[in-house]
This record gives sequence, structure tokens and C-alpha cells, in this order.
Amino acid sequence: MTDQPLLVLGINGTIGSCVARELLRHGRRLRALVRDRSAAAAHWHAADGIEWIEGDAMNRDAVIRAADGTGTILHAVSPKGYRDWNRLVLPMIDNSIAAARAAGGARIVLPGTIYNYDPARTPILAEDSPQTAKTGKGRIRVELERRLEAASRDCPVLILRAGDYIGPDARSSWFAQSLVQPGKPVTRLLNPGKGVGHSWAYLPDLAEAFVRLLAMPDRLRPFEQVQFRGIWDADGTLLPGVICRVAGHDVTERSFPWWLMRLLSPFGGFPRAVRDVEPYWRYPVRLDNSRLVELLGTEPHTSVETAIHDTLRDMGCLDPASRLAQPAAA
Repeated sequence: MTDQPLLVLGINGTIGSCVARELLRHGRRLRALVRDRSAAAAHWHAADGIEWIEGDAMNRDAVIRAADGTGTILHAVSPKGYRDWNRLVLPMIDNSIAAARAAGGARIVLPGTIYNYDPARTPILAEDSPQTAKTGKGRIRVELERRLEAASRDCPVLILRAGDYIGPDARSSWFAQSLVQPGKPVTRLLNPGKGVGHSWAYLPDLAEAFVRLLAMPDRLRPFEQVQFRGIWDADGTLLPGVICRVAGHDVTERSFPWWLMRLLSPFGGFPRAVRDVEPYWRYPVRLDNSRLVELLGTEPHTSVETAIHDTLRDMGCLDPASRLAQPAAA
């Protein structure tokens, strides 16, 4: 494995932090570009193996300086608070591309989403599925990946695509913002997709997949797109059922108020953002992980019961000392 440090953009975000921890666990040296170096170091408890660089991902010179001497750039950064998405996302990826070129052809690694695709036409999402996004954010994602593909002639690119996140630190996820209420015992569920298949990615498994892929650079294509299958809930009942079993009692389940989001979406904000992703809860999108399995042999997989238990415990929905009950012997 290379001795070069790996630059992380977005180390305090959901996926950036999870992948960074897994990289550290495997002995990788990291460099992180952050707006406030002191605050970031304190948040990470001065973790060994991270070099903190103060700067902004919107500043091209700062990204180029941070990438100097690195061989890989993990682009897991998003606009602060997801504001000004339309204006900031593409300049951010352009800065990472410029930095990768200046570093002599560093690999750019992107956590991919399913929002590049039309869910009504893509029930099985493969690496060659046409990207025909129907929303503004989806079209920006399509353009972002088009720019990465063009840049891959100079800098190799790895995109690992996954569904919605569950797991420790997944507090900006649908799991935390709809299904359960962080910090409270599980007493109710708002199910956004009952009756429809949905893909979930357990963050520790996804992070392990990133690290294992980065450990085999010679096997990766110049422009590599890999899908992470994760946990497939075939009809929207698997996760609610497991949540009830882990909580140890029945839980009131209600449908997510999509009608209210449609009513309020003209005013912008959260309802409009939620309205944009409603189709991905109306149509099933399953990820084909054939290429991932070809590379790794098997996809990292934690049982759904363990994944849900650890997620709920991390979110303060279970007693911190809670242990997953083992099935009785036959």
C-alpha cells in the first residue's frame, strides 16, 4: 500500500468521517482540508495519523496545496448545510480535478448516489445504466460524473455508489430523519416507502469496501464505477420489522407525509428537497454489485439485525449498554 498520504475533503461529513476512520484503522496516513483546524482536531481528539490543513474546498489554490504529495483525493465534501447546491457543487469537483492533476495524477474517489438515474426506468442499477436524472440535483450529479470521466484520462477515478445510509453518525440520513427520532426511545416510525423496495448501505461495511478497493490500485480501471448492494428491503417492511425486534416491542408505524411535502414544496427549503427524492421511494432501485464482487471476492456485509442495533444505540435510541439478543438454540 502506498506511503503517500490520502487527502480527505469532507472529513467531518457522514461518509467522509466513516471512510477516514476505516483508513486510519488500516494504517493509512491522512491529510484533511478543513475550515477550522483547531475545531476539527478537537472533534477527532487529536487522532494520530491525520495532518490538518486549514482551507476551503471552494478555494482552488487551497485544495491544490493540500493535495501536494498525495496519491488519492477522497471527494466527500458538500456545500455547508447543503445550501447553494446548484452554485457550489461543480466548482468543488473542478477544484479536486485541478488538484489531482497538479499532484501528478492522484486518484479521485467519489461516494456516488442513485440520484443520477431515473428510478422509474432503472429498477436494477448497473455500472453502464444510462444516467437520465429527472431532478435538478440529479442532473448536477450527472454533470459532475461526466467531468470526472473526462478527467480520468489524466487522473484515475473511483466511484462507489450506494443507497441510503444507516450506521453510526448517519444522523442526516432518512433513517434518522424519518424512520426514528435520534435521542429518544423508539415509539413510532415514519415509513417513507412501505410496499416499495429500497436499498440501504451500512456505513462501516461501505467504508470497508472503499478501503479494500483502494488497496488494489492496479486492478482498478482508469474510470471505475462500482455499485454497493448493501441491505435490500424488498417491500419496505424489513427495516421496520427489525427495528421493532431490536427495540423489544411493537412500534406505531405511519406513512411519511408526502402529501404535506408536495403542498409545501413551492416555498422551498426541506419540503422541496424532500419532494425531489420522492420518486426514489415510489420506485425500487436495486444496485448490481457484480463488479464489486469481481474485485473483492465478496461484498462486506453485517447482518441487518446487528446493523440496526448498532445504529439505534449510536443514535441514543437504546440503552448504551444494550446488547443484541442472540437467537435461542434449536
